[in-house]
Amino acid sequence: MKLLVSAGEASGDQYAAWLVETLQQRWAGMEFFGCAGAKLRAAGVRPVVEAERLAVVGLVEVLGHVPRIYGEFRKLCAAAEAERPQLAVLTDSPDFHLRLAKKLHRLGIPIVYLVAPQVWAWRGWRIRLVRRVVTRLLCIFPFEEAFFRRHGVAATYIGHPLAGRLAPSLGRAEFFRKHRLAAERPLIAVLPGSRRGEAARHLPILLEAVKQLNAWRAMNFVLAASPTTGQPFLAPRIAGSGIKIVEGETCELLTHADLALVASGTATVEAALLGAPMVIFYRVQPATWLLGKWFVRTPYYSMVNLLAERKIVPELIQSDFTAQNLAGQARRLLEEPARINQMRQDLAEVAGKLSGGKQALARAADVVEELLGLGGAKIAEVRKEARDAKTRA
Repeated sequence: MKLLVSAGEASGDQYAAWLVETLQQRWAGMEFFGCAGAKLRAAGVRPVVEAERLAVVGLVEVLGHVPRIYGEFRKLCAAAEAERPQLAVLTDSPDFHLRLAKKLHRLGIPIVYLVAPQVWAWRGWRIRLVRRVVTRLLCIFPFEEAFFRRHGVAATYIGHPLAGRLAPSLGRAEFFRKHRLAAERPLIAVLPGSRRGEAARHLPILLEAVKQLNAWRAMNFVLAASPTTGQPFLAPRIAGSGIKIVEGETCELLTHADLALVASGTATVEAALLGAPMVIFYRVQPATWLLGKWFVRTPYYSMVNLLAERKIVPELIQSDFTAQNLAGQARRLLEEPARINQMRQDLAEVAGKLSGGKQALARAADVVEELLGLGGAKIAEVRKEARDAKTRA
């Protein structure tokens, strides 16, 4: 049995990898190929395309990368046509994956789409395409299932894959010792974005804000590198700033941070689940912003505030994202412990609305099995054969 699996960015790569691992535990001999990042490759997915080559965000920003991305797209389509998988799992990255879904649909390949496109927020016309080509849409936020079902999409809420999965491996004192941080100083987490383009765009403002905050009060600043950015990319860009870089320790960093400066995206949900007080920011190219404004239909830009249904964390978007504004918001929070405590309570409320973790991927695996026609007694029979084979091995 062969499945195409595709993910275009760090969070999707992790979620899809967890799903692949869940399916591997249930089935022996299932083969996976597709567009894979580091996590999917480690899980055993054969990469026809490496996901890192697709990590671009923005309506205008993507233009310079179109030839390369189109080449990777054609490569993946050709592999799907040649290998004819029984099913495709496409994860997030709707600009790429909805186009891929159209091609796969024409080939008669059923499509499970993991992490629903945010058509409820912007570019709502895409829902017609989702309805036409996606066999089953898997939603990770609680309000999405009802929205998509109202529009005729076969949607299932599985829960958020991160909920219940995040647990630091180091205590605060251990984390401070490991990274030689000053115990008497506040810890400020810096998350500039998981993609190289957005990180490079945000870093000059972040560096100036860090400079202003350090002029006010000495603090520990630690930047979390994503699998897509990495230390070699980030280190030259922050040289001389006094900011330390950690890789693979975002959970620990957010758990122990007194405050986090976070680019809007999945990292804000991670911070909310860990109870990290935060200021959210984001900036795109001016042309992208002007075009995008016409299509946005939501009162807030961050998922944290959307889930809370009110503004519980500051949002500094586009022209509001300046070093002075960012340093000012951070300073106000650090000067007023009552505001920090209230934010932690509000974030706990948001975290309480999210369920999922391992169960989310188990539910996703159930949907995959259902669409493969492996129901009831057949599933039990094949799972038993897989367990017996594993025991004999």
